[in-house]
Amino acid sequence: MKKINVAVLMGGVSSEHEISIISGQQVVRSLDKSKFNITPVLISKRGIWRTLSVAETLDLPDPLKIKGTEKEIVVFNKDNNISNPGDVKKKGIDIVFIAMHGTFAEDGTIQGLLELSGLKYTGAGVLASSLGMNKLMFRKFVTGLSLLVPKYVSLKKNDSLNKVFNVLGMPPYFVKPNNQGSSVGASIVKVKKDLVSAVKNAFKYDDIVLVDEYIKGKEITCAVLGNENPVALPLVEIVPKKGEFFDYESKYTESGSDEIVPARISKSFTKRIQKTAARVYKEIGCMGFGRVDFILKDGMAYILEINTIPGLTPMSLFPKAAKAAGVSYPGLLDKIIRFGL
Repeated sequence: MKKINVAVLMGGVSSEHEISIISGQQVVRSLDKSKFNITPVLISKRGIWRTLSVAETLDLPDPLKIKGTEKEIVVFNKDNNISNPGDVKKKGIDIVFIAMHGTFAEDGTIQGLLELSGLKYTGAGVLASSLGMNKLMFRKFVTGLSLLVPKYVSLKKNDSLNKVFNVLGMPPYFVKPNNQGSSVGASIVKVKKDLVSAVKNAFKYDDIVLVDEYIKGKEITCAVLGNENPVALPLVEIVPKKGEFFDYESKYTESGSDEIVPARISKSFTKRIQKTAARVYKEIGCMGFGRVDFILKDGMAYILEINTIPGLTPMSLFPKAAKAAGVSYPGLLDKIIRFGL
């Protein structure tokens, strides 16, 4: 059987650059070499594209050690740089596996660029990616489906914080940038005076900030796999250990949280959440794979957000849900690529 030529795209200019590299490395490491020819493509923090060999990719230093710096994980030079996705296509690539997270990766930008270049790719298309990444637009979309979301307020930079008090009352609140992933810029506000600093921090990452009512409940995520007939995988219950919620450190450090599969809820509640997740996934137009996050309280399931490119690191939730459904990590990657093709 003829091998499929796959370019694995990682890195990028978002605040999730390092996590994107870790996801990319894991994909490169785990793809079945008997089925796929692999071309890793690393995008620098400045947006320079470079091809690497599989060996070079797997031998990269720990990306998290350069987080918060301007340093690049590799030296970019003219020898291996490529000018645009068209150069990727010239290599005979059949499909691009997008192993990137955050802005310019999950928001439809890279998807549009690949479509303009005539390249097939994994995951959601332009519109679903854009809607999924924009938390405010996603909330409005989900509300239109008569589904439950936390009560929230959206803020622009010149808005008065009185808007928050008038709608949500007194704290606690959950504050986050509108257009970020991996809990970047997110925080819990317990007392009124801390709202100013929390909002200011969130504005570092986006021009719109969401302030939610803080719902203290059980964090649940539902992975979904497929195209026209998506299948919801076993639910994962998240118990953060590093912080009060599933923040960046809890997600990407060893022992940062406990992930319990299947989640410790009733079978009937599980089926209801799976049905809701699959509906949201399909209605928004997701393809390939995705993950819908919930918070549960008093028998109610509040939808928080959708991840159109869930993390694929060794600590990530989607591979754990797939494993619980009997799908190995290489088998999961195979399915994602087949759906993309």
